[in-house]
Amino acid sequence: MAKKALILLLLVLSVGGLLFFDLGRWLSLDYLQSQLGDIRAYVDAEPLLAGVLFFLAYVVITALSLPGAAIMTLAAGAIFGLVKGVFLASFAASVGATLAFFVARYLLHDWVQQRFAERMKAINRGVERDGALYLFSLRLVPIFPFFIINLLMALTPIRTWTFYWVSQLGMLAGTIVYVNAGTQLARIESPAGLLSPQLILAFTLLALLPWVGRAIVNRMQAVRVYRGWRKPKKFDRNLIVIGAGSAGLVSAYIAATVKASVTLIERDKMGGDCLNTGCVPSKALIKSAQVHHLAGHAPDYGLKPLSPQTDFAGVMGRIQSVIEKIEPHDSIERYSELGVDCRQGEATLISPWAVEIRNPQGDVETLTAKNIILAAGARPLVPPFPGLDEVGYLTSDSLWSLQDLPGRLLVLGGGPIGCELAQAFARLGSSVSQVEMLPRVLPREDDDVAQAAASGLRDSGVNLLTGHKAERFALEGKDKVLYVTTGDQQVRLVFDEVLIAIGRQANTEGFGLEQLGFEKRENGTVAVNDFMQTRYPNIYACGDITGPYQFTHVAAHQAWYAAVNALFGRFKKFRVDYSVIPWATFISPEIARVGLNEQDARAEDIEFEVTRYGIDDLDRAIADGNASGFVKVLTPPGSDRILGVTIVGANASDLIAEYVLAMKHRIGLKKILGTIHIYPTMAEANKYAAGEWGKAHAPQKLLQWVARFHRWQL
Repeated sequence: MAKKALILLLLVLSVGGLLFFDLGRWLSLDYLQSQLGDIRAYVDAEPLLAGVLFFLAYVVITALSLPGAAIMTLAAGAIFGLVKGVFLASFAASVGATLAFFVARYLLHDWVQQRFAERMKAINRGVERDGALYLFSLRLVPIFPFFIINLLMALTPIRTWTFYWVSQLGMLAGTIVYVNAGTQLARIESPAGLLSPQLILAFTLLALLPWVGRAIVNRMQAVRVYRGWRKPKKFDRNLIVIGAGSAGLVSAYIAATVKASVTLIERDKMGGDCLNTGCVPSKALIKSAQVHHLAGHAPDYGLKPLSPQTDFAGVMGRIQSVIEKIEPHDSIERYSELGVDCRQGEATLISPWAVEIRNPQGDVETLTAKNIILAAGARPLVPPFPGLDEVGYLTSDSLWSLQDLPGRLLVLGGGPIGCELAQAFARLGSSVSQVEMLPRVLPREDDDVAQAAASGLRDSGVNLLTGHKAERFALEGKDKVLYVTTGDQQVRLVFDEVLIAIGRQANTEGFGLEQLGFEKRENGTVAVNDFMQTRYPNIYACGDITGPYQFTHVAAHQAWYAAVNALFGRFKKFRVDYSVIPWATFISPEIARVGLNEQDARAEDIEFEVTRYGIDDLDRAIADGNASGFVKVLTPPGSDRILGVTIVGANASDLIAEYVLAMKHRIGLKKILGTIHIYPTMAEANKYAAGEWGKAHAPQKLLQWVARFHRWQL
């Protein structure tokens, strides 16, 4: 620690000395121009010593990360000419950068790796695999100042020797351009010299350097990735999309809209999980359960008691009719009319540009495309619990084939899907036990939100068992049994049907990803960059197959970026924006969120303050009999800028939209407070939450003076 403190002190003193003695004035174009004659005379008299001194000065400046490296590179050209200037500047810059890298690694590497261990894991893996290419890209395309690159790379496991030679090679092109510009600057003797063809060319090269560098890097990546594959000279399609769920449908729709030739391949049903086994049927089921629950509470609304009876076959029939009414929106007929070539069958990637399609009759066809989008979705995750296959199980995919209401339903999992289905079946009359291994349900939400969810589940009749770990299933006589442990106790749960709802896993098997060596994350999803590109730049992935948010609306959001980048990326590529992602859990009370909550903000060390409004105070909620829940807004201390919002209560999934808009367009709470909201509506909760922030930040001193003014007026 003493050595590190001493080195840090020397660095601080060096930078402080530079500022105190104004040594930076020597690293300016004006000073270079004014002293150029004298400097050249010294170089002519002592060429070797001058070169050594210049080299050492350059090394010191870059090693200490002092401003002036660009001026030194220009000076190399102005003083020593192109060839000798490039030699001196190139090696001095690389040596100085390596020294800065070494010092930063010594001072910070271990601390950063320990302090941010989880976040650094993915970065470390990427650097270990492609660190040289990453560094070369940064050196060749000077987006960030080089001293920042030196610091950041020092925090990774890249080898020092690799850092040096990649820096030497990567900075060479930029050094040549800058030194050449310096040789031209040395020739300016009058304002007319500013318009000389040589100088204009030099600055043109400077301006083009990032573009040229990016093109070189892209070409290097393509050569490396596509090695061993033969690219077709012509393509059958502009775009092939694999999967006709939300992401695939939006991708194909966009391609057809801009008149690209696009083929959409789906092995099962158009519309994917959302239409057939996810969002649509689950919300139809939840609505039937809500009506049943509301009818059972008729006296709360001044009505005579009702005794609603569940016709489960009728409920499931209604669900299918809802699907049938929505189905035309996602149908082959509609998309064919839009210009999409829709194919039903199994798709297999056989090269980065070719897809083999096997239709239900067994016929095989191969199509090629300039770009491909993977949108194969995800499926329920079913861990290999002992005895599970023996007792049989349901998932959110297979649930919809039920025709009889389970008498005793066991729901395994406390996430959104498990909570929604557990409450719905309990309200319809099943005896539901819900098992969650963690201490609470909805672990991604704050404690108060999870508590509200748990209360809502228990009020609906769910036997909620948190802190219970599923161990094994068994068939004991006629009983289906799950054994769970809580603490040091074992509990035996008997059930008629078990619903496994503990998460979803990406559909990455069976269509050629393994053969092409696609990179996957730890959770099994396909890895993509900020432009939705996989390891093959012409193959994109969006939706549940890549995450990180497995929501239908996020899949559609990603699909826009994937499709536009695939079709127009040679001109302009767009980075996917996850800054404002809303989601909801459709239980009673509803839970909706956008942006940060308290536990996320703490995990990211973001300072915040909380503004809370209780919906039990809202007139419309009281009139509707829904007077429970709250609006919770996170803002930076003293600011009305919205960091995140969580709403618990009736219609939360609709109310959150106002905050989504506000965050997307940087509208603060003051403007929400100043917006007229219809009375009486649930939406007034948003305005009153903004009002709570306003009261907490009222200018008390000013109000005291205003009070004195009013008393003086009496």
